[in-house]
Amino acid sequence: MVYTLAASTLTVAAPLGCDGSSAEGIEPTAAGVPTPSDVLVTGADEEMLVLEVTAANKVVVRLPRVEVGQGITTAVAMMIAEELDARLADIDIPLAEARTKGNQYTGGSNSVSSLYGPARELAATARAKLVTAAARRWHLPPRLLRTRDTMVVAPDGRTATFGSLTEAAARIHHPAIPAKPKPASKHRVIGQPTTRIDARDIVTGRAKYAGDVSAAGAKPTVVARPPTLGGKAVTVDDRAARALPGVHAVVRIAGGVAVVADTFHHAFKARDALHITWAPGPLAALSDTAIRSRLRAAVPPLGTPLLGTTQVTGEFEFAFVSHAPMEVLTAVADVRADRAEIWFSSQTPMDARDSIASEVGLDASKVRVHVMRGGGSFGRRLNYEAAIEAAQISKAAHQPVKLMWSRNDDIRHGRMRPASHHRIRASHAGGRVVAFTHMTASVNEAYDDSGATGATAQGGVTGRARTAASAVSGIRSSGGPLPSDSGLYNFGRVSGDSGGVELAMPLGAWRSVDSGTTRTAEEIVVDEIARSLGKDPVAFRRTTLMSKTVKAVLDKVATAGNWGRTMPAGHAQGVAVHEEYGSCVAALAEIDASDPKNPRVTKVVMAADVGTAVNPCGLEAQLMGTAVDGISTVLQAGLHIDRGAVREGSFADFHWARQRHAPLHFEAHILPSRRDPGGAGELGVPAAAGAVANAYARATGTRPRRFPLNF
Repeated sequence: MVYTLAASTLTVAAPLGCDGSSAEGIEPTAAGVPTPSDVLVTGADEEMLVLEVTAANKVVVRLPRVEVGQGITTAVAMMIAEELDARLADIDIPLAEARTKGNQYTGGSNSVSSLYGPARELAATARAKLVTAAARRWHLPPRLLRTRDTMVVAPDGRTATFGSLTEAAARIHHPAIPAKPKPASKHRVIGQPTTRIDARDIVTGRAKYAGDVSAAGAKPTVVARPPTLGGKAVTVDDRAARALPGVHAVVRIAGGVAVVADTFHHAFKARDALHITWAPGPLAALSDTAIRSRLRAAVPPLGTPLLGTTQVTGEFEFAFVSHAPMEVLTAVADVRADRAEIWFSSQTPMDARDSIASEVGLDASKVRVHVMRGGGSFGRRLNYEAAIEAAQISKAAHQPVKLMWSRNDDIRHGRMRPASHHRIRASHAGGRVVAFTHMTASVNEAYDDSGATGATAQGGVTGRARTAASAVSGIRSSGGPLPSDSGLYNFGRVSGDSGGVELAMPLGAWRSVDSGTTRTAEEIVVDEIARSLGKDPVAFRRTTLMSKTVKAVLDKVATAGNWGRTMPAGHAQGVAVHEEYGSCVAALAEIDASDPKNPRVTKVVMAADVGTAVNPCGLEAQLMGTAVDGISTVLQAGLHIDRGAVREGSFADFHWARQRHAPLHFEAHILPSRRDPGGAGELGVPAAAGAVANAYARATGTRPRRFPLNF
């Protein structure tokens, strides 16, 4: 349902159908009809998506999601422009502040799919009211009027901007024409490759991030952190630091010792002048070898294989991986005795507000969270440690602060994808797989000393965000319930389980969460099954894939990538597929591994079916990013734990793929579809990683088992 709100301009609202629930959170009246109560033009009902047409001929939709580079503001603007027949330049998509109820979660690749219906319904209703208002002004039948370029056009050429009609349209309760979204056959904006609406602002520096906020004269702030994870300051001598010019305050917090100064230069100088004695963290005696050993022991046993079958087995290790968004964590906080105001980029602003309020001793209603755009996330901004610290420091220092985590801070003390160990066995007989077992163990986040988990103590979502069922995410069983995102291969009797190793370390949901490791391992095994049966990897997948759409994307990359072409020694192709979020993808990678220690992915071809692709340009960018993720995590990027400390500290030693590691050729193929949009942001990671791993295996004649390969 779409509602008209009491306002002096045309303002309409629709409930957000988050997580599949309809009209979520809308209170029914005595008659049982949902109604939005206490909705103002200046904001939005807490669980509504609200569209306003301003007198200045702007269409404003305050987005209850965060823009972290995925292009969601452009996608929503395209949905609105499609149904309103408005110019993209006339549509403004600011980010909504933290609300007190509803759902502002950005994650799970659900932003486009959850907003697609409500946004189009809003715009279609607004258009119907605007046309009706113009018809009344001109005394013409509304069926004769057309809309284009953010205005209504009469048959004789007269025009009226939406802004000039908005006050009259606001008084119309029953428009004279249907208020229904267009059928896909009428789309002229949705589905067209479109440049991001914020592209010029980003490249010219006009786009504002948390680091650009100058509210309340916030002072630059940095934190001295312990050498080991979870270490604590025992003694602090801050006399030399306080004596330096530009220093305003030195504050002890749980994570270390903060310095507030006139500039970041002054703050870093003073931080380095602190003399701190640190107590080691709880993992000080633990390093990679011991963690890997504990993970291996935590994997449930595979059990006894079926009699009369041939086994294909593999054990796989995946290292910890940092999110490492290009923009480091930054938060501005102004905490007063009776209220607080925070500016930062957050995927979970409502949870953040409540946690911040608890930390500073205020009611949540007294805490205002401004959601800023983020320079990358990949799951990192689900957590909000920086915002909590900024609030703590501001309260203790009695002044507004702008806290910045350095790159070293985030890599050595921030969130990371948990390390995991996988044990897989496929049993085949008579040329087909009859049983498939995937057992896994992952590091889980736990803080035994306080009895608190990382979700409450550290602010945000913990690393293990899915159930054990995802350990067999790609396999279809011939019996028993299926995991929610399964349905790829018919491999007979399927089983899977998971174990865990509890460690006091900060973990986080990393792009594609468990699928980035489970599917990668499974796709490697699928290639090895094909080899054991003497079949081509693509041909074998075609005979065992259950979904026609997955077969279609596989066929597309095989054709577009010229699968099976003759290649020089040390070069090879690899393929992999994945299905999740109501979408599917295939990847073909070509690799030059003539020097096995310095492999280079030279070409990546990807194909995806995501239902309706609102912005093919944005989808191509997402797939390109996942290709780089796959190259990085398979070949070279990971974190070592060395006596309770993260060894890596910057991009100098956390070896994310740079330009020289990117494929020389990349292409993405978007398969046409009339289905509503599925998810895309995380979709490509498992397929890209699996394709790179399989290409390396074929090029070198090896069976890679530890990732990244350079560990």
